[in-house]
Amino acid sequence: MRSNNSRLAVLLVSLMGLLAFTSRAGGETLDEVYQKARKEEGVLNCYCSLAQINAEKIYPVFEKRFPGIRINHVDATSDKLSARAITEARGGRTIADVVEFGLEDINKIYAQGLILEKQPPEAEAYPADLKGPFWTANNLIFFVGAWNTDKVKKDEEPKFLDDFADPRWKGRLIAEPRDYEFLIGLTHKHKSLEKARAILARIAANNVEFHKGHSELAEFLVAGQAAACFTCYSHHYPSRKRKGAPVDYMLSEGAAGIIAVALMKNPPASKHRVVIYPLGGFGGRTGGVCEGGSNAGPP
Repeated sequence: MRSNNSRLAVLLVSLMGLLAFTSRAGGETLDEVYQKARKEEGVLNCYCSLAQINAEKIYPVFEKRFPGIRINHVDATSDKLSARAITEARGGRTIADVVEFGLEDINKIYAQGLILEKQPPEAEAYPADLKGPFWTANNLIFFVGAWNTDKVKKDEEPKFLDDFADPRWKGRLIAEPRDYEFLIGLTHKHKSLEKARAILARIAANNVEFHKGHSELAEFLVAGQAAACFTCYSHHYPSRKRKGAPVDYMLSEGAAGIIAVALMKNPPASKHRVVIYPLGGFGGRTGGVCEGGSNAGPP
């Protein structure tokens, strides 16, 4: 596994890389684009679900490299950020320069005609399933089962997602209600939407308690307020285990989602924008679990 520093390196290259891409596209030098960006507004509005622990490391390095350009990090869940971007555009004003969150919510913005269909040349190195006409994967989020080791005996630990359909989990499960990736994962596994729905129905019969926010799910498990969760983020648990928390998580299987990056049309700094974009250069395709997911850079 690669450390969190690998993902940090990828994003720092990204921050500096797209400014170079913008300069190439306009026939200007990097310094010329940088100076114009400073004069225009000097602010990059980033509607990003980037974990705060990573933002605190990444943004200062970028701002040091480009003095006078400040990153305004608007942090929220994917659905809230996409809804905000769409609402603002309908009101006649695009505020965000760049969006970075779940691909399904970026698709919602694209459907409104608000996303720029453009990729930097560096995106050519990405596998076809990790990029599209208007987006590039930034990292991968893995949804897995996790449990409190004080509440779950060793011999009853779940091995597969289907195991949560067993009646022994009745009244012991928590989950995030928006994680449709779980259904998609089961459908691919069993090659049948009907079978996947049947498994979900049996899991639902165990009286699942739903909470919005994967960090909250993790804290509930650590505190012993639930025995297990079947839609947890895998990257939330290695650090907690290292610190001695009574938790463990599934390594045998899970479902995955793409966190992508895209550019908004007609942003405040439309001519000389400085934005985050994953251009690779470090790490592998799934460079290891870190605080914000797994690096989705090219192999």
